[in-house]
Amino acid sequence: MPSPFDNLCQHVRETALLASTVETLGWDERTMLPQEAGAYRAEQMTYLAGLVHQKQTDPRLGEWLAELAASDRAADPHGDATATIRNLRREYDRQRKIPQRLVEELTRATVLGQQKWGTARKADRFADFAPQLETIMKLLREKADALGYTGARYDALLDEYEPHALSKEVAVVLENLRRELVPLVEAIAGSVKKPDLTILKRRFPAPAQETFGRAAAARIGFAFSRGRLDTTNHPFCTGLGPNDCRITTRYDEQFFPSAFFGILHEAGHGIYEQGLRGDWFGLPPGEAISLGIHESQSRMWENLVGRSQPFWQHFYPQAVAAFPQALADVPLDAFHFAVNNVRPSLIRVEADEATYNLHILIRFELEQALINDDLPIADLPAAWNEKYRAYLGIAPPSDALGVLQDIHWSAGLVGYFPTYSLGNLYAAQFFDQADEEIGPLADQFAAGEFAPLRNWLGEKIHRQGKCYTAAELIEQVTGKPLSHEPLIRRLRGTLGALYGVV
Repeated sequence: MPSPFDNLCQHVRETALLASTVETLGWDERTMLPQEAGAYRAEQMTYLAGLVHQKQTDPRLGEWLAELAASDRAADPHGDATATIRNLRREYDRQRKIPQRLVEELTRATVLGQQKWGTARKADRFADFAPQLETIMKLLREKADALGYTGARYDALLDEYEPHALSKEVAVVLENLRRELVPLVEAIAGSVKKPDLTILKRRFPAPAQETFGRAAAARIGFAFSRGRLDTTNHPFCTGLGPNDCRITTRYDEQFFPSAFFGILHEAGHGIYEQGLRGDWFGLPPGEAISLGIHESQSRMWENLVGRSQPFWQHFYPQAVAAFPQALADVPLDAFHFAVNNVRPSLIRVEADEATYNLHILIRFELEQALINDDLPIADLPAAWNEKYRAYLGIAPPSDALGVLQDIHWSAGLVGYFPTYSLGNLYAAQFFDQADEEIGPLADQFAAGEFAPLRNWLGEKIHRQGKCYTAAELIEQVTGKPLSHEPLIRRLRGTLGALYGVV
């Protein structure tokens, strides 16, 4: 006779099968779906989301979890069984607070929202998207209130992406970063040393970009036998099964970094997904700890590895061969300086490491105001532009380059943005520890050897699943709580050397 634990796992595995079908439809919607098929796709995903919610809130789950709470299986605080029971209890209690009607309404609104966002962005008209965003925010406020919170309403949504995090704590982290980064950015702005950015704006044919990007992703460890690369209007990564991870990018033939570093970023996510234990797929030991930890993997491969001099010592000859007309006359040092350019810019996904977190701070503050109903949707573009003037000294000339540049709010992902900055912090701290334990990493990268870092991340982070919280994991791996100091130290070191500033 199956034990309560066996019954619990079987039920959750079945739920994961259904949820992965919803994810597959979502991937298809953002990559392959014909334009006229959008409304029906919203109904398909809404129906399936309702079924998933029914399984997530099945009373039998509560019965099995209650039986298991005091069992021997819950003895090891970081064991697979304990992690399964603890995390499923938390998720069950959370889902039971959300009415199925609200789950379905939010699914429909966000599927349609992403479609409307895409057309509004293309037309450069926020007004076309505003009514749908109003609907989404109204439903998210209802969701937050249903979940409940002790501090800020925003915390109920933040918890979905970074469990146990509080907005007041995140605000302190972002302020610490802002305080340290502003003087560095000002010093760099005053430097007489400037990179030649025209290097990156020559013609880089999209087919060659795809070939080169795929080769780099494979070299750092993304397994294309278990994944694929496609194009979309806003890059993302999604895991559809233990051997099915999809990454996407977008190509700009007049700007090399857009697709290439986007591919490295999403491949970093994909390597994490592929490093999770497949035999636990759908269950906590086979799931990512948090989006902050997930982002640490993507930001590490994109920036700490992909923008480093040793990385390009290995890859630059291949880049010249792939783009001879654009790069044949460009020295390696000039190219490396260009891809590490620091200056205030409009687009978050193309922002440099020093100013990137200011983009996150802007979104973090705006979405809190939206969730608190303190900022009317109609006033959002003006508020966005004002914050860009205040924090970065520039203002978007259009909605497409401003408030419409990110897909997140159209998908209902309020509370997601802070995880990017948390990911930057985790990445720097993990990277320092890896360099100490298995380095020097720089020598390995220059020789084209990325497996040591990938394997270290797999052992220390990926295979741990949700057996630790994010706060526990950073201490388990590095021996220290999360700190902004490793990131600031890195930025001062690498960027300071390029620009000749301290």
